[in-house]
Amino acid sequence: MSKISLNYGDFIQSEEGATATEYAVMLALIIIVCIIAIAIMGNKVNNTFQNMADLMPDN
Repeated sequence: MSKISLNYGDFIQSEEGATATEYAVMLALIIIVCIIAIAIMGNKVNNTFQNMADLMPDN
């Protein structure tokens, strides 16, 4: 077996591997929530600015 495979196996079997996986899952969930929040807020902010622009007189 190659040295890379052995090191990867040791990493997966150790608790550090489990902790790293937990952090990766948490980070992925945070990123997903941020993307959803930006998508929702982006539409609302765009609508607000559009309404303000519509109220301004054309010169």
